[in-house]
Amino acid sequence: MPFSAAAQSETVLLMVEQPYCEWCEVWDEEIGGIYSKTSEGKRAPLRRVDFHEPMPGDYELKLRPQFTPTFILMHGRQEVGRIEGYPGEHFFWPMLNQLLDKIPSPKPSPATDQTPKGSS
Repeated sequence: MPFSAAAQSETVLLMVEQPYCEWCEVWDEEIGGIYSKTSEGKRAPLRRVDFHEPMPGDYELKLRPQFTPTFILMHGRQEVGRIEGYPGEHFFWPMLNQLLDKIPSPKPSPATDQTPKGSS
């Protein structure tokens, strides 16, 4: 199936996990329940991937994850960066935002651009 233009610009956060992963469980307790409600979660929806299964073929990873959890930020088919392990919620959010900052913001369409004409 061809990769659509919309999917090529889609941003997603892969969470590579495995059963009995203690730090995966801590992430689920601290962040898992709220992630989808945050601005980060809206910008990069979570997609869970089992460590023991083949990695999704629709993404080009720089290398196979070695640890769980591993969070891999994808933009289109390309890996933007990753967080290996879970450093706790106080470090996770800034690390994720550093990765998100590497992705160019979408350009507003003329219909949604509210800049007054003639101003710079």
